[in-house]
Amino acid sequence: MFGSLGSFVYRMRYTVIAVLIALMGGLGLYGMDLPKHLSQSGWFDPNSESVAGSIVADAALGRDHKSDVILLVSPPDGTLVDDDAFNKKMQKIVDDLLAEYPDVVSREVDATHAGLISPFDAITNSADQAAADLKRERMWTADRKHGFISIGVAGNDDTTILNNYKKIEPFFDDLAGRYDLPGTQFELAGLQPIAGAMSRGMDADIHRAEIIALPVVALMLLFVFGGVVAAILPVFIGGLTIAGSLGITKLIAQTTELNIFAQSVITLIGLGIAIDYGLFMVSRFREELAEGYTVKAAVRRSVMTSGQTIVFSATIIVAALACLLMFPQAFLKSVAFGAIASVALAALLSVTVLPAILAILGRRVDALSVPFLKRTRTREEIEAGFWGKLATWVMKHPLKTAIPTVLLLLALIIPFGNIAFGGLSEKLLPPDNANRVAQEHFDKLFPTERTEELKLIVVYSQDDPDPAGKIQAIADAANKIPGFTKKFSPDASDGGSDGVYGDPETGLGVTQMSAGLVNRNTAAEAIKELRAIDDQGLRVYVAGTPALTQDSIDSLMARLPFMAILLVAVTGLLMFLAFGSIILPIKAALMTALGLGSTLGILTWIFIDGNGASIANFTPGPLFAAILVLIIAIIYGLSTDYEIFLLSRMVEARQNGASTTEAIRTGTAHTGGIITAAAAILVVVTGAFGLSDIVMMKYIAYGMIAALVLDATVIRMLLVPSVMKLLGDDCWWSPRWMQRLQQKIGLGETTLSDEPDQKEHTRYDQATVSSGGVVAAAEAPTTAMKSIRVETTKRRGPATPEPASVESTLDELIDDAPKATPVDTARKSSGPDTGSWRLGAGGVRMASQDLRPRPPQPRPTTGGQQPRQAQPQGAVSQPQPVISKPQPAVRPPLPRRPQQQPAAPARAAGPQRPTPQAPPPPPQAQPPQAPPAPAPQTQAPAAPQGPPHVQPTPDVVEDPAGTRSARQLRPDRGDEGNQISVQELLRRSRASRSDQD
Repeated sequence: MFGSLGSFVYRMRYTVIAVLIALMGGLGLYGMDLPKHLSQSGWFDPNSESVAGSIVADAALGRDHKSDVILLVSPPDGTLVDDDAFNKKMQKIVDDLLAEYPDVVSREVDATHAGLISPFDAITNSADQAAADLKRERMWTADRKHGFISIGVAGNDDTTILNNYKKIEPFFDDLAGRYDLPGTQFELAGLQPIAGAMSRGMDADIHRAEIIALPVVALMLLFVFGGVVAAILPVFIGGLTIAGSLGITKLIAQTTELNIFAQSVITLIGLGIAIDYGLFMVSRFREELAEGYTVKAAVRRSVMTSGQTIVFSATIIVAALACLLMFPQAFLKSVAFGAIASVALAALLSVTVLPAILAILGRRVDALSVPFLKRTRTREEIEAGFWGKLATWVMKHPLKTAIPTVLLLLALIIPFGNIAFGGLSEKLLPPDNANRVAQEHFDKLFPTERTEELKLIVVYSQDDPDPAGKIQAIADAANKIPGFTKKFSPDASDGGSDGVYGDPETGLGVTQMSAGLVNRNTAAEAIKELRAIDDQGLRVYVAGTPALTQDSIDSLMARLPFMAILLVAVTGLLMFLAFGSIILPIKAALMTALGLGSTLGILTWIFIDGNGASIANFTPGPLFAAILVLIIAIIYGLSTDYEIFLLSRMVEARQNGASTTEAIRTGTAHTGGIITAAAAILVVVTGAFGLSDIVMMKYIAYGMIAALVLDATVIRMLLVPSVMKLLGDDCWWSPRWMQRLQQKIGLGETTLSDEPDQKEHTRYDQATVSSGGVVAAAEAPTTAMKSIRVETTKRRGPATPEPASVESTLDELIDDAPKATPVDTARKSSGPDTGSWRLGAGGVRMASQDLRPRPPQPRPTTGGQQPRQAQPQGAVSQPQPVISKPQPAVRPPLPRRPQQQPAAPARAAGPQRPTPQAPPPPPQAQPPQAPPAPAPQTQAPAAPQGPPHVQPTPDVVEDPAGTRSARQLRPDRGDEGNQISVQELLRRSRASRSDQD
């Protein structure tokens, strides 16, 4: 599938780029006004008792607007709020506000207006004196140094009310200067100013991420890739992802309510994930080019490997985010929709548009490179680098690495025991925010008028003989509960009731009583006690902001265990279908749980215990519960994402014949730098949100930073290799029935064989030395070996050979060969090397791995449980894994040419088709030599049939010229051993020519 996709993208690269870029551009233009279609609602559980009570009260008594906007007034020293001159100027301010915004603010309360309450109104007759005295008693302090005006804003939903507030907000700028009130302090408190400050903070966060994060990320990518062109590509994909996500989110907002917080998450998740995916794809493409593949092959192979991993990773993250849909809060659903759209688009663009651009650029992807930064490395160089050495060291000391790492993570989890949950409040704003300061000042001056009150909503039948007595009994029982700023009372004149309503059609009456809490932290206990009082046979709701918050926390905590089970089950199932192992998903879940627990412990230590609060400019307090759930989903998805990239490379190496130890080292070496760079990029993006004024964004940013640092370094690079080393081959285990299920479904990792016919040059040059009919062909050792740079010579003609030149050329070949490398213990444990030296006719030739016969196209295989293969003697630590590629075949020897035939150039590397001849009789004499030690014999599976022109080479190679007998193969003895064998072959060749002469 992905091979076809890669070929299609390469073939239709210009069309793919034009169509998808135009589509993303159109979606971006369509979604430019997305904030206008987002809601301020969705923070609470719509199925809770508090929401039901609020709906009943709003329908009967109208929405409570008295806390929408609070204008707190503090006259200068020597002036009191009841001074006549000051009162007249305050009346002027109120009159101008009503005149300029008649559609938003009004004194009357009706279906479209919320009403304005001012203690500064003039008293025109004695009948208004009692009401005016009551308002002044509530809205002026006892020392008459402070007062406030309650301004209700028109609207029946949070979004409309906030938008209307933004219309009148400029009116309150510089009131003291405009109305000649020097020294008078005006402060804006209330629900809408707080919501407006949060909205502005989120907009600033998005702007900061786009202005600051993008250039910094581009600079980091320049250091990663070493070139400007390669660095720009992931950032370009990130920009397209954000543009498309905004348009898709706006389309979703047309059918369902989406919270305004979704836009910030789109920028955070979409930008970070898209850049990470772009990084993985560009890195793999450059790696394939470094291996010598053509641009077409590199694009196809990159999509078949990294492209498939990207899509699978995106599926895991989407599955994790989809778990948020099981919660009733529209806030979490909004974030899920926006983030899912971002991740899906990031994956789509990374496997289509980005490969198409790479196909056009080709090797120009390294254009505008910085010389001292350019570093396109081959696979062998990568495995010999820092991350490969680190993995080797870790696997040499698995217990010494795993135990301290686990203890460190467990220690970081300990602060999580102090976790506490809260809701939305002005505490989410910075301590120096003007609206937060005003709200705290108002709560201190007027504790009985706090904007966050608990409400008792009583519904009774008008046919009840004594509803007033029952309501009073409920109020008396509620007043026995300590911790309230005033008494619950059904009498509106006491300030404890918001009104009484009777519906003649239904025969029901509604009474609402309210009181504020002295300490918000006691809300849970107070709500529990209120709901436990005798309802006197009436329907009683406990509502208000504290009840809304507590009910939301309870619903989140009730569903959180089910979310965790669903996360583990879904991601575990997908990982099993991909890798065919039941151990790997379990290990991944445990590792992710350790990382997630450590992250939550760090968040608790920072935001609840208050460590670093002064530096980060926030006030310690309870974590917003909904944000906690969001953090769990995001971090779990990202952690599993990095696990997928790491395990994919391990499985790829495993399927190519590596032992478990080799696979761990190879996977860690190839992904260590990329995962670290990807995590660093996400840290930069989230770090821009960490500078936010909104504590909710700090929660997410700091949580992601902590999780990324722990996951990409401590867990993936230390804990995973050590644990997998301790597990050994059990990493790949699963029951047989699960193996059959996985193989039947066919989901797995793509494993590519080498494609020498798709390379622009071979990595190992063919070395040919004329020696009068002796051919030595060396298969590439399984251990890493540097390229032997020997000038290729043409096959000599029938002229009399020149022993001196032959000797010189062969000595040059021997002297220039690389020195023996240390034995790879991981490979040694998997069995002996398969390289050997063979005899034939026509010259001395070293045949590398690129000379092995290969099918014209790669044969992808799917991962799964691999059956054990028979182990050769001496293989103790690891069983030899199944090699999915055919056993390498050595080029058959060519027949000797007649003396008069002119010299022909050497043929290209590849399988020959010799003319079979009858085997010759054995020679009369053999050069004296020590008998070679018998090689251990192992039973290997039969090599699969290749294309028609490929003839498998048997272990005994016959001499087609009939001049000498076939000789038994010897196992590869390393570089030194092979050099001695060449010298022996030279002596034998000369002796053979002497015998023939």
